[in-house]
Amino acid sequence: MKEGYELVYKRPSTLTDRRMSYCPGCFHSTIHKFMMEIVEEMDIQDKTVGVCPVGCSVFAYNYLDIDMQEAAHGRAAAVATGIKRVLPDRIVFSYQGDGDLAAIGTAETLHACNRGENFTFIFINNGIYGMTGGQMAPTTLDGQITSTCPYGRDVETAGMPMKMAEIISSFEKVSYVERVSCNTPANARKAKRAIRKAFEYQMEGMGTTFIEVAANCPSNWKLTPEESLKWLEEKVYPYYPLGVFRDVKKLKKEE
Repeated sequence: MKEGYELVYKRPSTLTDRRMSYCPGCFHSTIHKFMMEIVEEMDIQDKTVGVCPVGCSVFAYNYLDIDMQEAAHGRAAAVATGIKRVLPDRIVFSYQGDGDLAAIGTAETLHACNRGENFTFIFINNGIYGMTGGQMAPTTLDGQITSTCPYGRDVETAGMPMKMAEIISSFEKVSYVERVSCNTPANARKAKRAIRKAFEYQMEGMGTTFIEVAANCPSNWKLTPEESLKWLEEKVYPYYPLGVFRDVKKLKKEE
């Protein structure tokens, strides 16, 4: 650091020192930074295990300096379950996209939540298959154009976009569910607090925790990063509202 300058921020030691390959404006890099800041602040680097399947999430192996385990497409919840049961003292999380968690891995996701497996889901929902060509996902909005629905999603034939946070919050053994985003500094701070709370609940043995990130995909949405943030505010948040959907600690206080 140059003389006369004040250090106001530095890269967390738990984040590898390499250039990220994500598209400009993508939220993956921001969430990576928050997760590794939390791991460093909580001093749990040697106790944390991440599970990433196929999709843009697979690049996390290059950037998160913690123990990582790859899973087949859609099977992260099953792998995370096995790791947590064998090593219950570890802080385990899955890092998944919507094409993975809400499509190919729907059964694994729902049954892990129904059982209350004591690990954390980090769910990046950008409403599209980001890595494999921008195909329609279960979370694609009504009328949204993708490579496999060039005239827009038709809910009469494809069904309604799946609201995973709302679905997951219905399971009794799930302890904490929140949908967050990173479009503004204020929302970004809320996202970091939500991830930290999810890890804390897991450390207390409270069952499944689920953080959904309402995210963008500028490249496959065919928008600039700035335009993608406007799309989030105008189109995504009205259908996928941000906020807490389940918090057992608050529920107990209200009883």
